[in-house]
Amino acid sequence: MKNTQTCPKCSGHNIVAIRNDGHPDGSYGNNIQTKLTILSGVVFVKRYVCCDCGYTEEWIDKNDVKTLLDSKKIEK
Repeated sequence: MKNTQTCPKCSGHNIVAIRNDGHPDGSYGNNIQTKLTILSGVVFVKRYVCCDCGYTEEWIDKNDVKTLLDSKKIEK
């Protein structure tokens, strides 16, 4: 949905993006903590919602993928 603006479930085009800037300490939203303390590393997850059927997808910015891969908290 992020790239095509089309829902893979219903083929709808009424797609909205919900930014998850969250609080700087990562205290709300669907964030991924990447370091031992909340303030030291949070990756924010952006949601895409089809307003026709309710299907959702979650995406992480490409720049944050390296942060995830370097994190000791992530199982590989």
